[in-house]
Amino acid sequence: MSAVAPRRPSATARALAAVALLAAVAGTARAQAVSAIDDAGRRVNLAAPAQRVAALAPNLVEQLYAIGAGQRIVATSEHADHPEAARRVPRVAVAGSIDLERLVAAKPDLVVVWGGGTSQAQQAALARLGLPVYVAEAATLDAVASSMERLGVLTAAPDAAAAAARYRADLATLRQRHAGTAPVRVFYQAWPAPLITLGGRHVISEAIALCGGRNVFAALEPLAPTVSPEAVLAADPQLIVAAEPHARPTGALDAWRRYPQIAAVRSGALVTLDADRLTRAGPRLPEEVGRLCTAIAAARPVP
Repeated sequence: MSAVAPRRPSATARALAAVALLAAVAGTARAQAVSAIDDAGRRVNLAAPAQRVAALAPNLVEQLYAIGAGQRIVATSEHADHPEAARRVPRVAVAGSIDLERLVAAKPDLVVVWGGGTSQAQQAALARLGLPVYVAEAATLDAVASSMERLGVLTAAPDAAAAAARYRADLATLRQRHAGTAPVRVFYQAWPAPLITLGGRHVISEAIALCGGRNVFAALEPLAPTVSPEAVLAADPQLIVAAEPHARPTGALDAWRRYPQIAAVRSGALVTLDADRLTRAGPRLPEEVGRLCTAIAAARPVP
């Protein structure tokens, strides 16, 4: 009796097997451990790319959406309003406090916090809950691109490299456009009463310099020092800048109009920029820095 030859799998069976193999490979890739060093200098290790992220600052929400990981945000903080989809994410952090019970209920596998807005005690409380915590604190303009790249590693986000490259290219264009221009004296008013400005170590001071401006209080060490009106008069800025939500003037700069001896007042160079774009270390920052550069260029005296 002759042996029966084994039946070859059908084309459909072979196709299904190939799909299953690809799915298994993809699943293995998703499960690969990832690691990145945060801005506090700590290494954050995850057994697999994060799928459920708690982003507890508006700028971090913007970064995650920019790199293609916005759909993974399961909890956030107040004022996280861009893009529009971010408005629908549950809030677990309000006015500097974190609702730990609601945060845990969201089941994040990664918590991303802004270092300047999250106390050491809060960070320690998150660590005690066994939650991986990534601390973001962009101290320079370029650090935002690095932050997006590292968040891209921790989430395996598809657009991280492109978002970072686009951000760097936009800044490079501004640097090249305004390099070598005559310096313009700039006073940045962070708060009207008490009168608060920004020192030379602040990112916005770096932005002023990139645009060919000179922060008149760059020599002050604190990030946000208090100054006197007399000190501003002595500095004689050629441009006075404030930032408000959506760039809508609130009258915060009106008090300077009674000092016509200030160059900026004489020329009408009192400018309000968009606070959400300028003060959030996120992907929209270069766009608002461009508007700052335009204001500085307009205040520059014609030779």
